[in-house]
Amino acid sequence: MKRLLLLCALFIQTALFAQQDSFMLVLSAGEQLTDFAVDNLGNIFLVFESGQLKKISPKGDSIAVFNDVRRFGKIYSIDVSNPLKVLLFYKDFGTIVVLDRMLNNRNIMDMRKQNIQQAKAIAQSYDNGVWVYDELDGKLKRLDDNGTITSETADFRVLFDAPPSPVNIVDANQLVYLYDPEKGVIIMDYFGTLRNKVAILGWSDVQVIGNRILGRKGQFLESYTAGSMDLREQDMKGLLNGVKKVQVSLDYLYCLKDGQLLVYSLNR
Repeated sequence: MKRLLLLCALFIQTALFAQQDSFMLVLSAGEQLTDFAVDNLGNIFLVFESGQLKKISPKGDSIAVFNDVRRFGKIYSIDVSNPLKVLLFYKDFGTIVVLDRMLNNRNIMDMRKQNIQQAKAIAQSYDNGVWVYDELDGKLKRLDDNGTITSETADFRVLFDAPPSPVNIVDANQLVYLYDPEKGVIIMDYFGTLRNKVAILGWSDVQVIGNRILGRKGQFLESYTAGSMDLREQDMKGLLNGVKKVQVSLDYLYCLKDGQLLVYSLNR
């Protein structure tokens, strides 16, 4: 795993920050898509306008489909950081649907039963649970696999003069990264202790790979090494025009554009 993270960090520093013509389109998938996610095995999860979720292989072959699309409304976000456990976040209903690797329904978490009335963002946690930012309480909370609150931070309105409202949560490197486009990155340990704040503003599609935080800002891909002054950016020179979402992996750049997923590899 350490070697994979090192290689992935090296890819960010070299492949992503190479010339735009170094990328070669190798796959296009889906139509009328609203979202997608890629797990660390390269499997791709496609969210359609209908609400259907489809899992395909790195080569584009169909693996599984989740069709129970009308029960909880519109999927707000999807977390596949654990390939064996897929989280679907239905923000409007305060609900998380947990699927297995074949997209079978394993569990439904109604966060309102835990008095979480305004869940802003969620993510997989290190202990097979779920991180939830409760905007009404101003706290980051951890739920177990049954949806019960096991821990929570102090009120962010007490911790910070200008409390963040994170839209992304990432659990990586035994730390929790919370991102607010207007406040930047907040890095905390698992006990809720603040480790660092980084004023990187206006990003979307935030990821953490190895020791680097990656995001998109308009036509630029930007990469920051945590705990340093190393901020890099690459003008993608039109490649990201009209792109709704971007995700980076070890060998590929994934772009959602015009309802279709475009997958680019580095032409090495």
